[in-house]
Amino acid sequence: MEMELAGIRKSYKKKKVLTDISLSVGSGSCVGILGGNGSGKSTLLSILAGVQKADGGTFHYQGEDLMRNSARIPAVIGYVPQGNPLIEELNAWDNLRMWYDRKTLQRELQQGALAMLGIGDFLKTPVRRMSGGMKKRLSIGCAVVAKPRILLLDEPSAALDLVCKENIYRYLERYKAEGGIVLLATHDMQELELCERCYIIKEGVLEAYQYDGDLHHLAGKLR
Repeated sequence: MEMELAGIRKSYKKKKVLTDISLSVGSGSCVGILGGNGSGKSTLLSILAGVQKADGGTFHYQGEDLMRNSARIPAVIGYVPQGNPLIEELNAWDNLRMWYDRKTLQRELQQGALAMLGIGDFLKTPVRRMSGGMKKRLSIGCAVVAKPRILLLDEPSAALDLVCKENIYRYLERYKAEGGIVLLATHDMQELELCERCYIIKEGVLEAYQYDGDLHHLAGKLR
């Protein structure tokens, strides 16, 4: 296993959000994290991305604890939060240029991740005029600039149309095929089809869950 979480915990004042998150994921895999609102899905991803600090636990990747060496995180992890991380006043090209040098950007737009995400279709569009799907695809494009081996996605296709979802899913399938690891926090049943394994966060711990298409059963587990 290339990625291993052990004993991750996080509290806000007296409220325990994560009490013991432990998980191992091998390369070329996607793991889905489900949970009700406030269950800790977004908190977990932000901790792994180095945005928040955990109260305890370890996050090993290829034998190195990234919680003890956070300077390594940008080279290893791509993070797409639930909200919009883009600069609204800039267009897609200018947002990308904050992350990519010109030569790399042009190459990726022609035949790389940015081409697969379809970002070349709206390079001159200001973020404030983009659809939700454009913003999400651009956010993913910015997040994978360093070709990270782990991709953390917080509800990446929520409220998107089918065409945008298809662009994102196609990219994620290729990302996995090239050995990448995806950790996906989701409420979307379609996204579960990308996942080899699923877990539910409940009362601060992960519980393995096998989705069988029964939405009523899943809703009951999330309560």
